[in-house]
Amino acid sequence: MPMSPLLFCLVLFAGFLHASWNAVVKRGSDTLLTTILVTGTAALIAAICLPFARPPDPRSWPWLAASTVLQAGYYVLVARTYQRTDMSAAYPVMRGCAPIVVAVLAALLWGESLPVAAWLAIALICAGILSMAHGLVRRQLGLPLTNAGVIATYTLVDAWGARQSGSPVAYTLWLFLLSGLPLPLWALWRRRPQLLAYARSNWQYGLVGGVGTLSAYGLALWAMTQAPVAMVSALRETSIVFAMMISAWVLRERVPRRRWMAAGLIVSGVAILRFA
Repeated sequence: MPMSPLLFCLVLFAGFLHASWNAVVKRGSDTLLTTILVTGTAALIAAICLPFARPPDPRSWPWLAASTVLQAGYYVLVARTYQRTDMSAAYPVMRGCAPIVVAVLAALLWGESLPVAAWLAIALICAGILSMAHGLVRRQLGLPLTNAGVIATYTLVDAWGARQSGSPVAYTLWLFLLSGLPLPLWALWRRRPQLLAYARSNWQYGLVGGVGTLSAYGLALWAMTQAPVAMVSALRETSIVFAMMISAWVLRERVPRRRWMAAGLIVSGVAILRFA
Protein backbone atom coordinates (compact mmCIF):
# COMPACT_ATOMS: atom_id res chain seq x y z
CA MET A 1 0.00 0.00 0.00
CA PRO A 2 1.52 3.40 -0.97
CA MET A 3 2.41 5.90 1.72
CA SER A 4 -0.17 8.65 2.08
CA PRO A 5 0.77 11.98 0.45
CA LEU A 6 0.89 13.68 3.86
CA LEU A 7 3.18 11.04 5.36
CA PHE A 8 5.38 11.07 2.27
CA CYS A 9 5.79 14.87 2.40
CA LEU A 10 6.45 14.90 6.15
CA VAL A 11 9.28 12.37 5.81
CA LEU A 12 10.79 14.41 2.97
CA PHE A 13 10.59 17.49 5.19
CA ALA A 14 12.32 15.53 7.95
CA GLY A 15 15.11 14.80 5.47
CA PHE A 16 15.47 18.50 4.72
CA LEU A 17 15.64 19.35 8.42
CA HIS A 18 18.25 16.64 8.99
CA ALA A 19 20.48 17.94 6.22
CA SER A 20 20.08 21.47 7.57
CA TRP A 21 21.27 20.69 11.09
CA ASN A 22 24.25 18.75 9.70
CA ALA A 23 25.12 21.85 7.67
CA VAL A 24 24.93 23.91 10.87
CA VAL A 25 27.52 21.60 12.47
CA LYS A 26 29.78 21.78 9.42
CA ARG A 27 29.49 25.58 9.20
CA GLY A 28 30.57 26.17 12.80
CA SER A 29 34.23 27.04 13.35
CA ASP A 30 34.49 24.24 15.95
CA THR A 31 32.41 21.23 14.91
CA LEU A 32 32.54 19.56 18.32
CA LEU A 33 31.40 22.66 20.23
CA THR A 34 28.72 23.32 17.60
CA THR A 35 27.45 19.76 18.01
CA ILE A 36 27.35 20.30 21.77
CA LEU A 37 25.30 23.48 21.31
CA VAL A 38 22.89 21.60 19.04
CA THR A 39 22.45 18.61 21.37
CA GLY A 40 22.22 20.82 24.45
CA THR A 41 19.54 23.02 22.90
CA ALA A 42 17.56 19.99 21.74
CA ALA A 43 17.74 18.58 25.28
CA LEU A 44 16.54 21.89 26.74
CA ILE A 45 13.59 22.05 24.32
CA ALA A 46 12.72 18.43 25.16
CA ALA A 47 12.80 19.18 28.90
CA ILE A 48 10.42 22.12 28.43
CA CYS A 49 7.97 20.06 26.36
CA LEU A 50 8.00 16.81 28.36
CA PRO A 51 5.48 17.87 31.04
CA PHE A 52 2.90 18.27 28.29
CA ALA A 53 3.44 14.81 26.73
CA ARG A 54 1.91 11.50 27.77
CA PRO A 55 4.61 9.27 29.36
CA PRO A 56 5.90 6.40 27.19
CA ASP A 57 4.93 2.85 28.07
CA PRO A 58 7.51 1.15 30.36
CA ARG A 59 8.02 -1.53 27.68
CA SER A 60 9.90 1.07 25.63
CA TRP A 61 12.35 2.05 28.39
CA PRO A 62 15.06 -0.56 27.59
CA TRP A 63 15.00 0.55 23.96
CA LEU A 64 15.18 4.16 25.04
CA ALA A 65 18.24 3.43 27.19
CA ALA A 66 20.01 1.62 24.36
CA SER A 67 19.25 4.39 21.90
CA THR A 68 20.53 7.04 24.31
CA VAL A 69 23.98 5.46 24.24
CA LEU A 70 23.91 5.04 20.46
CA GLN A 71 22.75 8.62 19.85
CA ALA A 72 25.47 10.09 22.07
CA GLY A 73 28.08 8.13 20.10
CA TYR A 74 26.50 9.27 16.85
CA TYR A 75 26.85 12.95 17.75
CA VAL A 76 30.53 12.50 18.59
CA LEU A 77 31.16 10.68 15.32
CA VAL A 78 29.38 13.41 13.32
CA ALA A 79 31.63 16.06 14.83
CA ARG A 80 34.80 14.02 14.27
CA THR A 81 33.84 13.17 10.71
CA TYR A 82 33.26 16.80 9.68
CA GLN A 83 36.61 17.77 11.14
CA ARG A 84 38.30 15.55 8.54
CA THR A 85 36.04 15.38 5.49
CA ASP A 86 33.76 17.64 3.43
CA MET A 87 30.08 17.24 4.22
CA SER A 88 29.28 16.53 0.56
CA ALA A 89 31.64 13.52 0.66
CA ALA A 90 31.09 12.10 4.15
CA TYR A 91 27.33 12.56 4.46
CA PRO A 92 26.49 10.13 1.59
CA VAL A 93 28.50 7.33 3.17
CA MET A 94 26.98 7.84 6.62
CA ARG A 95 23.42 7.95 5.34
CA GLY A 96 23.66 5.68 2.29
CA CYS A 97 24.55 2.37 3.88
CA ALA A 98 21.88 2.40 6.58
CA PRO A 99 18.58 2.02 4.63
CA ILE A 100 19.38 -1.28 2.95
CA VAL A 101 20.67 -2.74 6.25
CA VAL A 102 17.51 -1.53 7.99
CA ALA A 103 15.32 -3.01 5.25
CA VAL A 104 16.95 -6.45 5.45
CA LEU A 105 16.98 -6.61 9.24
CA ALA A 106 13.39 -5.34 9.54
CA ALA A 107 12.31 -8.13 7.20
CA LEU A 108 14.26 -10.77 9.13
CA LEU A 109 13.47 -9.59 12.67
CA TRP A 110 9.93 -8.25 12.34
CA GLY A 111 8.67 -9.93 9.19
CA GLU A 112 8.01 -6.61 7.45
CA SER A 113 7.20 -7.48 3.86
CA LEU A 114 7.70 -4.96 1.06
CA PRO A 115 6.55 -5.08 -2.55
CA VAL A 116 9.17 -5.59 -5.25
CA ALA A 117 8.82 -1.96 -6.31
CA ALA A 118 9.72 -0.79 -2.79
CA TRP A 119 12.88 -2.93 -2.78
CA LEU A 120 13.81 -1.48 -6.18
CA ALA A 121 13.24 2.05 -4.89
CA ILE A 122 15.36 1.44 -1.78
CA ALA A 123 18.15 -0.04 -3.91
CA LEU A 124 18.10 2.98 -6.26
CA ILE A 125 18.20 5.42 -3.37
CA CYS A 126 21.11 3.60 -1.71
CA ALA A 127 23.00 3.27 -5.01
CA GLY A 128 22.58 6.94 -5.73
CA ILE A 129 23.71 7.98 -2.27
CA LEU A 130 26.74 5.69 -2.21
CA SER A 131 27.87 6.69 -5.71
CA MET A 132 28.19 10.23 -4.40
CA ALA A 133 31.00 9.05 -2.16
CA HIS A 134 33.16 8.07 -5.14
CA GLY A 135 36.65 9.46 -4.76
CA LEU A 136 36.95 9.17 -0.99
CA VAL A 137 40.27 7.61 -0.08
CA ARG A 138 40.29 4.62 2.24
CA ARG A 139 41.46 6.58 5.26
CA GLN A 140 38.45 8.88 4.90
CA LEU A 141 35.94 6.02 4.99
CA GLY A 142 36.49 4.73 8.53
CA LEU A 143 34.45 7.26 10.50
CA PRO A 144 31.58 7.60 7.99
CA LEU A 145 31.21 3.80 7.72
CA THR A 146 31.30 3.42 11.50
CA ASN A 147 28.61 6.04 11.83
CA ALA A 148 26.53 4.28 9.16
CA GLY A 149 26.48 1.20 11.37
CA VAL A 150 25.42 3.29 14.36
CA ILE A 151 22.65 4.92 12.29
CA ALA A 152 21.26 1.56 11.13
CA THR A 153 21.32 0.23 14.69
CA TYR A 154 19.61 3.17 16.37
CA THR A 155 17.03 3.36 13.58
CA LEU A 156 15.89 -0.20 14.30
CA VAL A 157 16.07 0.30 18.07
CA ASP A 158 14.03 3.49 17.94
CA ALA A 159 11.49 2.19 15.46
CA TRP A 160 10.68 -0.66 17.82
CA GLY A 161 10.90 1.53 20.91
CA ALA A 162 8.54 4.14 19.47
CA ARG A 163 6.03 1.45 18.54
CA GLN A 164 6.20 0.00 22.05
CA SER A 165 5.93 3.42 23.70
CA GLY A 166 2.37 4.22 22.68
CA SER A 167 3.53 7.84 22.51
CA PRO A 168 6.16 8.55 19.83
CA VAL A 169 6.27 12.23 20.86
CA ALA A 170 7.16 11.44 24.49
CA TYR A 171 9.65 8.77 23.36
CA THR A 172 11.39 11.32 21.12
CA LEU A 173 11.50 13.99 23.84
CA TRP A 174 12.96 11.60 26.42
CA LEU A 175 15.49 10.38 23.84
CA PHE A 176 16.73 13.88 23.07
CA LEU A 177 16.83 14.87 26.72
CA LEU A 178 18.86 11.83 27.75
CA SER A 179 21.14 11.66 24.71
CA GLY A 180 21.65 15.43 24.63
CA LEU A 181 23.03 15.75 28.16
CA PRO A 182 26.33 13.77 28.13
CA LEU A 183 28.23 15.99 25.67
CA PRO A 184 27.26 19.36 27.24
CA LEU A 185 28.03 18.04 30.74
CA TRP A 186 31.40 16.75 29.57
CA ALA A 187 32.17 20.10 27.92
CA LEU A 188 31.19 22.04 31.04
CA TRP A 189 33.59 19.87 33.02
CA ARG A 190 36.53 19.83 30.59
CA ARG A 191 36.12 22.90 28.34
CA ARG A 192 33.88 25.26 30.27
CA PRO A 193 35.56 28.59 29.30
CA GLN A 194 35.72 27.64 25.60
CA LEU A 195 32.14 26.38 25.58
CA LEU A 196 30.71 29.49 27.23
CA ALA A 197 32.67 31.81 24.97
CA TYR A 198 31.66 29.85 21.88
CA ALA A 199 28.00 29.75 22.97
CA ARG A 200 27.88 33.53 23.43
CA SER A 201 28.92 34.16 19.82
CA ASN A 202 27.30 31.14 18.17
CA TRP A 203 24.08 30.54 20.12
CA GLN A 204 22.07 30.76 16.89
CA TYR A 205 23.72 27.56 15.64
CA GLY A 206 22.49 25.74 18.73
CA LEU A 207 18.96 27.08 18.34
CA VAL A 208 18.58 26.30 14.63
CA GLY A 209 20.34 22.95 14.89
CA GLY A 210 18.51 21.91 18.05
CA VAL A 211 15.07 22.62 16.60
CA GLY A 212 16.12 20.93 13.34
CA THR A 213 17.41 17.69 14.81
CA LEU A 214 14.53 17.30 17.27
CA SER A 215 11.88 17.97 14.64
CA ALA A 216 13.55 15.82 11.98
CA TYR A 217 13.86 12.73 14.12
CA GLY A 218 10.49 13.21 15.79
CA LEU A 219 8.77 13.25 12.40
CA ALA A 220 10.71 10.18 11.25
CA LEU A 221 9.90 8.19 14.39
CA TRP A 222 6.22 9.03 14.16
CA ALA A 223 6.25 7.96 10.49
CA MET A 224 7.82 4.62 11.49
CA THR A 225 4.75 3.91 13.61
CA GLN A 226 2.53 4.48 10.56
CA ALA A 227 4.50 2.78 7.74
CA PRO A 228 7.19 0.09 7.26
CA VAL A 229 10.45 1.24 8.83
CA ALA A 230 12.44 0.33 5.70
CA MET A 231 10.40 2.67 3.50
CA VAL A 232 10.61 5.54 5.99
CA SER A 233 14.34 5.02 6.52
CA ALA A 234 15.06 5.07 2.78
CA LEU A 235 12.86 8.08 2.10
CA ARG A 236 14.39 10.01 5.00
CA GLU A 237 17.84 9.51 3.49
CA THR A 238 16.86 11.66 0.54
CA SER A 239 18.24 14.27 2.92
CA ILE A 240 21.42 13.68 0.94
CA VAL A 241 19.96 15.62 -1.99
CA PHE A 242 19.23 18.53 0.32
CA ALA A 243 22.68 18.17 1.88
CA MET A 244 24.32 18.33 -1.54
CA MET A 245 22.43 21.51 -2.43
CA ILE A 246 23.33 23.09 0.91
CA SER A 247 26.98 22.05 0.43
CA ALA A 248 27.11 23.70 -2.98
CA TRP A 249 25.03 26.82 -2.42
CA VAL A 250 25.57 27.62 1.27
CA LEU A 251 28.88 26.03 2.31
CA ARG A 252 30.42 26.76 -1.12
CA GLU A 253 31.90 23.28 -1.44
CA ARG A 254 32.68 22.02 -4.94
CA VAL A 255 30.20 19.29 -5.87
CA PRO A 256 31.38 17.20 -8.86
CA ARG A 257 29.06 16.45 -11.76
CA ARG A 258 29.05 12.77 -10.77
CA ARG A 259 27.22 13.61 -7.55
CA TRP A 260 24.56 15.60 -9.38
CA MET A 261 24.03 12.60 -11.67
CA ALA A 262 23.76 10.34 -8.62
CA ALA A 263 21.04 12.64 -7.32
CA GLY A 264 19.01 11.58 -10.35
CA LEU A 265 19.10 7.97 -9.13
CA ILE A 266 17.86 9.07 -5.73
CA VAL A 267 15.02 11.09 -7.18
CA SER A 268 14.06 8.11 -9.36
CA GLY A 269 13.97 5.89 -6.28
CA VAL A 270 11.84 8.42 -4.43
CA ALA A 271 9.36 8.55 -7.31
CA ILE A 272 9.04 4.74 -7.30
CA LEU A 273 8.77 4.61 -3.52
CA ARG A 274 5.90 7.08 -3.56
CA PHE A 275 3.68 4.56 -5.37
CA ALA A 276 5.21 1.29 -4.13
